[in-house]
Amino acid sequence: MRHSPRALLLLMLLLTACGGTPAAPSPAAVAPPTVGTKITLNVFAAASLTDAFKALAPAFEATHPGVTVVYNFAGAQQLAAQINEGAPADVFASANRTQMDVVLASSKVISGTERIFVRNRLVVITPKANPAGLTSLKDLTKPGVKLILAAKAVPVGQYALDFLSKASALPEYSASYSSTVLANVVSYEDNVRSVLTKVALGEGDAGIVYTTDAATQAAAISTITIPDELNVVAAYPIAPLAGSKVPELAQAFVTYVLSSEAQQVLVKFGFIAVK
Repeated sequence: MRHSPRALLLLMLLLTACGGTPAAPSPAAVAPPTVGTKITLNVFAAASLTDAFKALAPAFEATHPGVTVVYNFAGAQQLAAQINEGAPADVFASANRTQMDVVLASSKVISGTERIFVRNRLVVITPKANPAGLTSLKDLTKPGVKLILAAKAVPVGQYALDFLSKASALPEYSASYSSTVLANVVSYEDNVRSVLTKVALGEGDAGIVYTTDAATQAAAISTITIPDELNVVAAYPIAPLAGSKVPELAQAFVTYVLSSEAQQVLVKFGFIAVK
């Protein structure tokens, strides 16, 4: 049945008078997450964690279907800078407290959520052929020795300086030990893996790295032990990032790293467990 324009106008006025309004179109419904949705968890981790963290990923992914752990390994100072510049990251695992504090200061990590999850030690390495004939820590002062260290801003670089300072305080090494050793440095690297690689390739006579890194190149290098009284035990903090798009997953990864299962894996790679 057709209505005249006048009849339609009267009908609309009647509806308005009775408090009625023409029905508005409803907003589009938000579709529920699709089964099998792929989620990426971005973990920024210190270079020394490369092998151990890669070994942790499969077990975590197996208990979190659809999740893929994507790592960004580099010097902790580089990672902290990237995070503060807005790089998409969900978890930060640093090789020292200093770089975690850098991220905390910018509120990229909520204070109190960070946890120490593993520890590490230092060792002096030489190429397997050892052309400089280095056999003791005192040999690092020999003229002409080509020493490779990580830069001071890199956690292992600062730890190396701490070791040298400790040695300089002991009579058997003399007060000039640190300055004499540092005079032999031919290269300061951006991360511990660069130090390891260059020494393994014979580009330097010696370097200072973590024991865990040295273990990955046992066929290409030899080691000189740093005794407990001189060594520095590195403490590694981990935390979920405040801006993570998957905060529950980020926290789940941190919890997993602290679990007995993950700690056993880390120990297999030479780290010192916190539990």
